[in-house]
Amino acid sequence: MSQITFSPDWLRKFTEDPYAVLGASVSADGSRVLKRYRSVAKLLHPDRFTTDSEVATQIFARLVNPAYQKLKQENDRKDVIAMLRFRVRRMSRDEIPLPKGDVARQLLKTPLQSVDIIYEQAVSHLAELQYQQLERFEQITDELGELNLIYLRVKMGEPLIREKRSGIIPVEEARPIEFDLRQSNNGVTAPPVNYAERHYQRAQEYMKKSNWSLAVQELRDALRIQSDRSEFHALLAKAYLMQNLPGMATVHFKQALKLNPKDPLALEYAQKLKIDLKQSTNGSNGSNSSNGKRGESKASRFFGLFAKKR
Repeated sequence: MSQITFSPDWLRKFTEDPYAVLGASVSADGSRVLKRYRSVAKLLHPDRFTTDSEVATQIFARLVNPAYQKLKQENDRKDVIAMLRFRVRRMSRDEIPLPKGDVARQLLKTPLQSVDIIYEQAVSHLAELQYQQLERFEQITDELGELNLIYLRVKMGEPLIREKRSGIIPVEEARPIEFDLRQSNNGVTAPPVNYAERHYQRAQEYMKKSNWSLAVQELRDALRIQSDRSEFHALLAKAYLMQNLPGMATVHFKQALKLNPKDPLALEYAQKLKIDLKQSTNGSNGSNSSNGKRGESKASRFFGLFAKKR
């Protein structure tokens, strides 16, 4: 670690992006930022290092702690995002070089509907490595900073970055093969991952604990990725019903039955809510008239808009 001098120039290099220093997503809210800060504090505890304890202490005191101070308040986080977006706009006026990191290059090629998933996954993976070995701190923090800029560049059309209480996927599951540079150089590709199914499974676990609000969040994320699964709509409807929201529950039970007239959960609650099964399943077999098509189009537009809300 002798290459770290903690000179003003070296420190300035990392102060522009406190999210990269913490290893946090730019969409992280205050609770996620605090959780990450506490994790880094434990990782940089001097007792973990035999030869680099002083370096760990310096990194925490001169980089990590100031980064957290810049991100712990909502207004301060907005200022940081505005500054990073200004850097992106300034870069966009010039000829933008290709990203150096494999992950950032992949993010540029990712379809817009999957950008959040890939970005959150990459941040989680890099954050796991960032403070495990201090000799890799500088390289990985640089990668995180570049990744943040590329993400904000891809999302330039959106007026704001919505903060989230939790990531798209949990950190412990964020170990994709494609982000292991040793394996990617050997041509190994990651198996496909069904993220919608993961959200669905987590929602089931939340519902077992009667945590209806978190179940709703997971199911809405699942529908953002895959909106044509009847079981997603049916379980979301039940979660709404448990929160005493029968109107929202009815909407999603009807959509579940439209996608699958035999969905068992939707059928079970259709009788209790007095849902007209004939009306709900119109158009599902393709035999309905243009009125059915117009209804389907209207429903599709409705659920497309609803699924985008967070």
